Amino acid sequence: MPRKMILNKVKIYGEPGTVNIYVDGRTISRIEDSNKEDHAAGEHRLRFDNAVALPGLINSHDHLEFNLFPRFGDGLFNNYLDWSSCISRNYEREIKNILQIPLRLRILWGIYKNLLCGVTTVVHHGKPIAVDHPEIDVFQDYHFLHSVGLEKRWKYKLNKFSSRKKLVIHLGEGHDACAHEEIDRLIRWNIFKKEVVAVHGVAMNPRQAKSLTALVWCPYSNFFMLNETAKIDQLKNELPVVFGTDSTLTADWNLWEHLRLAKKRSSISNDELFNMLTVTPAKIWGLKNQGAIKKDFIADIVIAENANDDLTALNPGNILLVLKNGVVKVFDEKLLNQLGQGNFNQDNYSEVWIDQSRKFVHGDLRGLMADIKKYYPAVAFPVAVEA
Repeated sequence: MPRKMILNKVKIYGEPGTVNIYVDGRTISRIEDSNKEDHAAGEHRLRFDNAVALPGLINSHDHLEFNLFPRFGDGLFNNYLDWSSCISRNYEREIKNILQIPLRLRILWGIYKNLLCGVTTVVHHGKPIAVDHPEIDVFQDYHFLHSVGLEKRWKYKLNKFSSRKKLVIHLGEGHDACAHEEIDRLIRWNIFKKEVVAVHGVAMNPRQAKSLTALVWCPYSNFFMLNETAKIDQLKNELPVVFGTDSTLTADWNLWEHLRLAKKRSSISNDELFNMLTVTPAKIWGLKNQGAIKKDFIADIVIAENANDDLTALNPGNILLVLKNGVVKVFDEKLLNQLGQGNFNQDNYSEVWIDQSRKFVHGDLRGLMADIKKYYPAVAFPVAVEA
C-alpha cells in the first residue's frame, strides 16, 4: 500500500465544506480545500463523493474476550451482582460452549468487532492480555479492578497501585441502594486520592461524580440489564464522560446501535456523542495526537457515506474506509478499482459481507471465523463470508 495518500473531497465531521486530507506514512501531513488539485508524485488519490470523515473512534470500555457470547439475562436486574448470579446459574452450558474457544481467538474476534464499526483504539477492561500484531490499538495502560462487589481485597489494591496510572473499575452498575452505596465506599477508601475512572455509574449522583476522574458511559448494556442508565445530563457537568460498548454479553455488537439508543433515551446531542468517542477519550487516556483530524495527527481516519453529520444514521455497512496509522484496514468494494491503481495487495485482505455491503478487511478474518467454528460450530457472527 502506498505510504502517501490523498483522501479527496471529503467532509470532516462538524466542519463546513469539503477538503483533501493528505496522509504521509502514519500521520496527516496537511489538509487543504478540495478545489485544489495538487497531486505530488507518489501520492495515491482516493476520490469520494458525498462522504464524511471521522477520526478513528475510541471505544473506552470492552471485554475483548467476551464478544462471541449472545446477550445473557432473564429479565431486568437491580444490579450487576444479581445479573452475574443469574447467568452463572442459568447459562452454564452456553458459557462453557464459548469458553472452550481458545482465548487468543476470542480476543482477536473482539478486536475485529471493534474495527468493523470504525473503532481504531479500544480500552480493554480486564487483566492484561497479549495480542500479536493487532489491527487496532488495544489500550491497557491503566490499573484494573473489576468492581467493589467482585474484586477481592479491593481496598488494599486501590491504595497499593501507583499513582502514575489511572484506575478503571466498574462502579455503581445498578439502580438500588447497594449500587449507590458502593460508590461512596470506594470514594471513602480512596485514601491517597488516586485517579479513578468509573465504568457505568448508573447509580451515581453529581456529588459522587466530583470525586472521580471520568465516567465511561455504556448505555446499551445498562438498558439491557437494568432498563436505566447513568444520569448523563447531570453528571456531564461534574466530570468528563466517554463512551463504551461493553461486550456482547450485554450489548449489541454494532456501536452505531448504541449511539442511536443513547440519542433516543437521553438529551445528549450528536456533537456530545462525537466528543465522547474522539477528543475526550484521547485526553483521558493520554493518546497523543489522536481523536481529531488535524495536521500532524495520527492518520486514524474513518470515512463513511455522508449522513449529514448525523452519527446515529450510520452503520458498519456505510463505512467506506478505515485507516489505522495510515494503513488501510477496511475498505468497501466501491474503492476496489481505485486502490487497484496503486501498489496494493488485495491478498492481504479478507472479503466479507455486512448489511449487503461487500467489505475487505485487513488480515485473515475469514480464517479466524473458520477456526472459531471448529471449536463451536453454532457460533453466530454478524458478518458473512458469502453474500
